[in-house]
Amino acid sequence: MRALLWVVGVVAGVLILLGLLLEAVRWLIIIGLIALVVVIVLGVVKGRQAMNHQARRR
Repeated sequence: MRALLWVVGVVAGVLILLGLLLEAVRWLIIIGLIALVVVIVLGVVKGRQAMNHQARRR
């Protein structure tokens, strides 16, 4: 009986940790996608500023 309780406790602990890990991975993916979009937008803005600055020089 005691062994069964240990097995159930360990399985429950593993499932809880797995759920927390999957939740963390999901949030990391969301944050990574947001950061990627921000980097792309900043790159486009800086590129346009550089092109305008270069055109004004000529």
